[in-house]
Amino acid sequence: MTVTMTTTSRPSVRAIVLIAAALAVSLAAGCSSGSAAGPRLEVRAGAQDRENCPVVFPAPDLPGDAAWGLLPPGGGEPIAFQRLAGDPPRAVFILDEPLAAGETRTYRFAPLPARSGRPNVETSVRPETITVYRRGRPVLVYHQETVEPPAGADPVFRRSGFIHPLYTPSGKIVTDDFPPDHFHQHGVFFAWVDTVFEGREVDFWNQAKKLGDVEHTAVRHTVSGPVFAEFEVSLRHIDKTAPGGPKAALQETWTVRIYDTGGPFLVDFDSRQQTASSSPLLIRKFRYGGFAVRGAREWLGQPEADFLTSEGKTRADGNHTRPVWVEMHGLVDGSPAGIVVLSAPSNFRHPQPVRLHPSKPYF
Repeated sequence: MTVTMTTTSRPSVRAIVLIAAALAVSLAAGCSSGSAAGPRLEVRAGAQDRENCPVVFPAPDLPGDAAWGLLPPGGGEPIAFQRLAGDPPRAVFILDEPLAAGETRTYRFAPLPARSGRPNVETSVRPETITVYRRGRPVLVYHQETVEPPAGADPVFRRSGFIHPLYTPSGKIVTDDFPPDHFHQHGVFFAWVDTVFEGREVDFWNQAKKLGDVEHTAVRHTVSGPVFAEFEVSLRHIDKTAPGGPKAALQETWTVRIYDTGGPFLVDFDSRQQTASSSPLLIRKFRYGGFAVRGAREWLGQPEADFLTSEGKTRADGNHTRPVWVEMHGLVDGSPAGIVVLSAPSNFRHPQPVRLHPSKPYF
């Protein structure tokens, strides 16, 4: 599942790449890179206005060892792009100026001047956590080591493999971990509720039942760069009731990418799951479960805290609807802050039903 999250001052969850994919791009080949009419990239806005968004394009085979960028039509300093892993070769840059619906802009490939210093977007890996920074400001923290619950709470609520805090650009924290009313909710996390594995009913979400859990297993790779930072991690969903001891039911891979966009932080979250053995996992219909975000603790009971969906619905009438995006917002330290989650059209059964809790800051 693929979702895009923005914060302001085999199934999968995703949306930043969607924004990029919505623009049409074409690469003109067969020209010398040294000529004034050398390799070009044409970007077409399509039916919508575009601003400050990632643009993914086929990566050309450019000569030499120098770093390359994209020269805007008006000249000036080339704009950095960054190559993506995988085949076919692709790269991404951030749209430098607004592009109105129906308009086209052509860039030329040009060498970048030498640069020093830290990357614009950076992953910092420690034994306990992975922290991502955009231009020196923290964006989010992923927990690879187990985090213990508050003193006095049942140790069953300990957890790894989740994101908290998630910040706004002004440094406000818009997620919560171990909220007193629901110790089993952990920032940005993923867990199924009503499942059957090898004939046993397993709940990976409600840890107090002691039936199932989710944990981090490995860091696969991390990337820092001028356009984005990324980390990829492995998790497993564990059946704690298996006769021979805890047994993995699902293997999960998260790919989390943060772009160097101005303004709100933009996070591309992709979760891919597959069975851990030949045994299938049956996921039954339930009123909540899957990808989830627990909002800031201040939003619990706060009159200003609410939801807004792409259909204009709120907490009062948006539960179990199928919006393209959901915003959760409120005041943090007296200032407005929020999270917007956008679903990718490639997601299974897109747009999926959403759970908007009637009284709690939980999506």
